Amino acid sequence: MTPHIEANHGDYAEDVLLPGDPMRAEWIADTFLDNVKVVNRVRGATGLTGTYQGRRVSVQATGMGMPSAAIYVNELLMEYGVKRLIRVGTCGGLNAENKVRDIVLAQAASTNSNQNQTLFGQFQYASIADFGLLRKAADTAELAGLRTVVGGLVTDDNFYDPLGGTPYEVLKKHGTLAVEMETAALYTIAARYGVKALTIATISDCLVTHEQLSPEARQASLVEMVKLALDTLG
Repeated sequence: MTPHIEANHGDYAEDVLLPGDPMRAEWIADTFLDNVKVVNRVRGATGLTGTYQGRRVSVQATGMGMPSAAIYVNELLMEYGVKRLIRVGTCGGLNAENKVRDIVLAQAASTNSNQNQTLFGQFQYASIADFGLLRKAADTAELAGLRTVVGGLVTDDNFYDPLGGTPYEVLKKHGTLAVEMETAALYTIAARYGVKALTIATISDCLVTHEQLSPEARQASLVEMVKLALDTLG
C-alpha cells in the first residue's frame, strides 16, 4: 500500500492505461476488459485490473494536472512493478489543420510547470515518449485507418487563462499540436524509473476554430483511442 493506492503487490499489471477521470477508468474496464477486479478506491481514484485479449492490463485514474498525475505514476512505479504506461485522454487542438476526433500521438511535451524547472535547475529537460510505443501506436493506427498525427503537446498547469490572452502562439509557431495537463509529468517520471510511457489523446475541441465534439462523437472517438492504446500494448 501507498498513501494513495490501497492495492496489494501483484494487483496491478505491468501495463497500465492512465485516464484522468475515474468514471472513464470504469468505462474502459467495463467496455474493453474481461475478469475485472477493482484494486483501488482511495480518494475516488479508481484502479482496476482485467484482461484484454488474454493479457493482463490495469487502468488507473490519475485526476487532472501534473501534481495529481505525478502522485499516481510515482506510486505505481515505486511499489507495483509497472513497466509500460499509456495516458489516454483528450486535448485541445492548437491549429486548424488537425480536426476534432484526430488522435495525437505525443512525441514530446513542453510545459510551463515548475515541477521540471525545480528538479532540473539550469537545464530545460526534454520530456519525450518511448520510441517503441510511439512507433507501435503509429503503425497500429495506420493499419486501422485512424486519423492520427505525431508531434508535440504542451502540458499546461492552467485550464483557464485569467488574462484572457493567447499564451500558445509561440508554441504553435514551433509546431506544437495541442494542449493538455499531464504528459510532461508522465514522461519525466517514466524516464527517471527507466520504464516506457506514451500519451494518446483525442482532440476534443479546437482553440482556433472553436469546433467541439458532441457528447456522442466524443464517446465514439474515445472507443477508437482506447482500443488503439490497448492494441499498442499488445
